[in-house]
Amino acid sequence: MAARWETVTAMEIGKLVRLNRLFAHPSGRLCSIAVDHFIGYSDGLPEGLRSLQPALAAIAAGGPDAVTMHKGVAASLWVPYAGRIPLILQSTLIRARDARSRQIATAEDAIRLGADALAMAAHVHCPDEVLNLRTLARCVRDAARFALPVICHIYPLAEGTGGPEVSFTPEDVAWAVRCAVEAGADVVKAPYCGNVPAYADIVAACPVPLVAAGGPRAGSLEAALAMIAEVMAGGARGATIGRNVWGFPHVTEAVLAFKAVIHDGRTPQEALKVAGL
Repeated sequence: MAARWETVTAMEIGKLVRLNRLFAHPSGRLCSIAVDHFIGYSDGLPEGLRSLQPALAAIAAGGPDAVTMHKGVAASLWVPYAGRIPLILQSTLIRARDARSRQIATAEDAIRLGADALAMAAHVHCPDEVLNLRTLARCVRDAARFALPVICHIYPLAEGTGGPEVSFTPEDVAWAVRCAVEAGADVVKAPYCGNVPAYADIVAACPVPLVAAGGPRAGSLEAALAMIAEVMAGGARGATIGRNVWGFPHVTEAVLAFKAVIHDGRTPQEALKVAGL
């Protein structure tokens, strides 16, 4: 598996530099942590992120490959880690029940804050699908002025018992990934469909790096690690984890455990031991 993009001659050098910083580990994979969970949680602030400063300190102590956050958090709390850990700036607010993507940050904001990539979240398989993809395409075009990579967090929706919810079926995930690729994303983050061969097919069909979303809160850290182990078996280029890191006690150790699975190919049980859990 190629760890860098040296063979991509058409890519601008600035974008290449930033992507290489994100995927700098010798494994060629990305183990990033997300703390951009805010407005999407309509029932209030999620546990684990109520006190952002200690949460960020615990995450940073684990040495993740990158952290994704909103611009206000980056401006106010990222100073101790600036230049030490790559920053991914989240640009959008989105909810499943109000599926239209709304941008609150731009590529210029990302450059000013020193980010290595701009993230955008979008839902598909919903009435606002075309509008969301048009917003993504505009985001890609805006970021190109600065040779800034765009990471699309793409989620297909399906009608659930309480309204729209994320779909994890292989066909829906494959559709979502293709939509992000067609709109020009440099890296795609998509849900794991729960089936290794099906996910491997989705990864193989994706011409840009595909990383997995960390998924809903698992019943245990070991269960969350087992899911990411399946993601790695499917050939993904890594994962971005949120709730299954800061949603459990021992946040630093959780980061270390996910790194052991993603970068070193450890089993969940081995990863827990490596992390001292």
